[in-house]
Amino acid sequence: MTPRAALRTRYDRATAHLDAPLAIVDLEAFDANAADLVGRAGGKPIRVASKSVRCRALLERVLARDGFSGIMSYTLEESIWLARAGFGDVLLAYPSADRAGFAELAGDAKLAAAVTVMADDPAQLDLIDRARSGGAEEIRVCLELDTSLHLLGGRIRFGARRSPLRTPADLAGLARAIVARPGFRLVGLMAYEGHVAGVGDAVAGSPLRSRAVRLMQSAARRELAQRRAAVVHAVRAAAPELEFVNGGGTGSVQHTASEDAVTEIAAGSGLYVPTLFDNYTSFSGRPAALFAQPVVRRPGVGVVTVLGGGYPASGAAGRDRLPVPFLPEGLRYHPLEGPGEVQTPLLGPPADDLLIGDKVWFRHAKAGELCERFDSLHLVEDGRVTATVPTYRGEGRTFL
Repeated sequence: MTPRAALRTRYDRATAHLDAPLAIVDLEAFDANAADLVGRAGGKPIRVASKSVRCRALLERVLARDGFSGIMSYTLEESIWLARAGFGDVLLAYPSADRAGFAELAGDAKLAAAVTVMADDPAQLDLIDRARSGGAEEIRVCLELDTSLHLLGGRIRFGARRSPLRTPADLAGLARAIVARPGFRLVGLMAYEGHVAGVGDAVAGSPLRSRAVRLMQSAARRELAQRRAAVVHAVRAAAPELEFVNGGGTGSVQHTASEDAVTEIAAGSGLYVPTLFDNYTSFSGRPAALFAQPVVRRPGVGVVTVLGGGYPASGAAGRDRLPVPFLPEGLRYHPLEGPGEVQTPLLGPPADDLLIGDKVWFRHAKAGELCERFDSLHLVEDGRVTATVPTYRGEGRTFL
């Protein structure tokens, strides 16, 4: 029996009492991936990116491990919900325009102490002040550095278009403005190098592209390490009590952790290991999150149809954003149909061995987005389902 066939047998037996569609998290793989992240972080704490997990029970599980500390959230509403649930260190990774949320934050000392908001523009601070509704609590603020690599005088750019703050002078100027502004306290600096941490450098069948990505990432790491050190020095001059400097992502943990200027690493997708992380030379993990769809039709020789399955991931549209049929090994999409909203035909020799009601297991292209499709995750350990826990959606929380 091949390793993939053994996995299929394990998951089918563990969920034999459950009807698909369903989603699972393999806790043995999840814990092994967590240990790998800690090892690559080299002693620096890992802040868990909640958007890549979207399940409170699993956030609690990983934060109970040595090497993990704090949450990186994605909306202010989520940040407040997590803080009220007992998570005491929540960094909101994106600016917000949630006026009701800011009023709640500014009016509650416990929340204000637990949540740090993101800023890269004085106008964002103005919005917070207008939203306070009399709340006088000090708002914790983190600045974001643009990490993108600029070549040929900026005519070529690699990296996401995020913060407008790029130079030490840019960051230091806003840092001084925050320090001088009543009602705010500058506590952190964040820099997410997505073009290094979130782009695969070993894409199957694309050796030239993969080589070009590795060259770009090597240049980006060198440039950013120098610029980030200078930025941190400049910001600390304006705010000596800066508490943290956050950087990284699953694909760049060990590289970012090697920088003296960085005090903590952000990571989350590496816990589930979706398919977008199959194309990396920097690490390899174990797929931990999967979903199953039931076979509902057998239209002909070499084809079966499963219910649903059309769960594309965010980002630039392409085949790499589609779920991948994983178990049994050897199934593929019909080239003219792909994964559908209500049904998905699958081709390949294994189709002839599948019966009505059998499960076909898929991996999602991205991590936490899978949880927007399912109310619960069945946790598999020791060959059985040991618990069923709600996703954010299952708790009635859809933040975006």
